[in-house]
Amino acid sequence: KMLNGDELMEMDSETLKVKVMETTIFTRMFPEAKLKIIQALKANNQIVAMTGDGVNDGPALKSAHIGIAMGKKGTEIAKQAANLILIDDDFSKMTDAIAMGRRIYVNLKKAIQYIISIHIPIILIVFIPLALGWLYPNIFTPVHIIFLEIIMGPTCSIIYENEPMEHNLMLQKPRPMTTTFFNLKEITISIIQGLVITLGLLFVYNYCVDEGFTEKYTRTTVFLTLIMSNIFLTLENRSFYYSVFTTIRYKNNLVLMIIGITIGITSLLLFVPVFSNFFLFEKVDKAQIGLSVFVGFVSV
Repeated sequence: KMLNGDELMEMDSETLKVKVMETTIFTRMFPEAKLKIIQALKANNQIVAMTGDGVNDGPALKSAHIGIAMGKKGTEIAKQAANLILIDDDFSKMTDAIAMGRRIYVNLKKAIQYIISIHIPIILIVFIPLALGWLYPNIFTPVHIIFLEIIMGPTCSIIYENEPMEHNLMLQKPRPMTTTFFNLKEITISIIQGLVITLGLLFVYNYCVDEGFTEKYTRTTVFLTLIMSNIFLTLENRSFYYSVFTTIRYKNNLVLMIIGITIGITSLLLFVPVFSNFFLFEKVDKAQIGLSVFVGFVSV
């Protein structure tokens, strides 16, 4: 379907709002007509990009959500009005830029959702025994919290930052301008993740108390469960569309490196006396290690 500039200018705004969604090609467009198309698309809540190189493209470039000017053959007025300038006038670079922007946006959301999820159990496992006056109220000390933050920092900043683009990313529709960074569903998922991990930690805590284990033994088991939950959560939150069986094939060597370092340092804390004494830990047997791994896996 085609529409020329003269026909377009004669239409009222309501008719034009319908026509711009149906028309494929607009011909003989002058500055006022181009601007009117942009305004009609915006009135339909569309995210509008405008490409141009001439002086007459200036008003439409300025009015669009993102104006894109040509770097080589574009006029100075077009460049000044645009938000983005294609240095080599290559339209395919727009697709690359959108893909890169979406990847950054999604990876940032993954990192923040991970941070929300893992901090809930840390806060609650410190608060609940203390507030309710349980047998071992000070299950974690500031040293343990600092260590956990040292682990979580690289996880959210290094692993998720380097995650590759997901297969369905360029199939998603543009986000409406009114969309907030997180929607209710995403926040709810993160909170539920954190609360269920907390339940797992409280189960391990009460199991150790019921079995008559010492405070150090209980602390060690709960801490190890939290570390394992953190590892599984890191793997799980690499995608909110695909399963772990898909994301495990993503090419991101930093995942194995960071998880390997985490397991290595945790092993030192558990089995090297100078570190375990400093962290008020006690050597645990294989059954307790297995319990921590199992509860961490099931919780996540």
